[in-house]
Amino acid sequence: MAKADQIKSLLKSHIDGDDAHFFAVAMQLAASEAKRGHGKLAQELRSLIDDAKSKASSPLPTRPIPIAAPRGELSSLLSVSYPKLRRSDMVLSEQIEDRLIRLIKEQHQIKKIRSFGLNPRRKLLLVGQPGTGKTMLATVLAGELGLPLFTIRLDSLMTKFMGETASKLRLLFDAITQTRGVYLFDEFDAIGSQRGLLNDVGEIRRILNSFLQLIEQDESDSLILAATNHPEILDHALFRRFDDIVEFELPPRKLIEKTIKNKLISFKKGKLDWKCLIDQADGLSYADITKACEDAMKDVIIHDRDEVVTEGISKSLLERKSIRK
Repeated sequence: MAKADQIKSLLKSHIDGDDAHFFAVAMQLAASEAKRGHGKLAQELRSLIDDAKSKASSPLPTRPIPIAAPRGELSSLLSVSYPKLRRSDMVLSEQIEDRLIRLIKEQHQIKKIRSFGLNPRRKLLLVGQPGTGKTMLATVLAGELGLPLFTIRLDSLMTKFMGETASKLRLLFDAITQTRGVYLFDEFDAIGSQRGLLNDVGEIRRILNSFLQLIEQDESDSLILAATNHPEILDHALFRRFDDIVEFELPPRKLIEKTIKNKLISFKKGKLDWKCLIDQADGLSYADITKACEDAMKDVIIHDRDEVVTEGISKSLLERKSIRK
């Protein structure tokens, strides 16, 4: 039978999304069974491994060499990370979670969907107030798919020189085609604002026109996410360029409780007055509630207390509310 370290290695490689290592360990198991005289089992294992390899959802490596170990101009345009977060780390409304699950399933079945002449969802517009989960969704999506998260640095992308920003956009979309990943345009309204606004200048129109053209032509395997707090100022032509528009809102009461419980899950707690905490957190974002819980936990640690209590969390929530006001 399989050794304990081989089983642990199999599980770890599966969790990390490292297909190459997973298949290598699986082949070692098959070879080990063959040596023990279990020829039929060894052959079955090899057949299963060969079948799994042939059904891999993408021929691209799970961990492509990051273009942001960057060379040339891309080094100033992109930052890269390999997120470990999963869906269970994020509190979502039922509607958004259903759409996230659907997106992940479609990405896992790219080849099958395309064999029927269809395209999986890849281009998402994320809208909502700050701290409601837009950036974290991009992080979770990259973690679930085992892909790198590339964040576009708009401060480097936007320049005052005529034509230079459009040229950098073309460079970015070349990278999107060459290296599969999740590409996040945060604060997207900086390049997607409506043409014809009073403060509009010709260069902004050219940038937007370039983006519209490039995203429409894009047929890569990468995912493109654009996040904004101000959807009302986006150019109307943008909306039909995206496969899906995901709207984020402040957490309702039932998700406030879930957010607090999720953050305190591994921390010792006293008996908490949930009605009081929910009342005080009402109107705060997911990010504010999370930070308030972290502040309460740090206060317990600093003062060598045994557990986090209602008063500690309440104090942190009220501080967050005062900052918002």
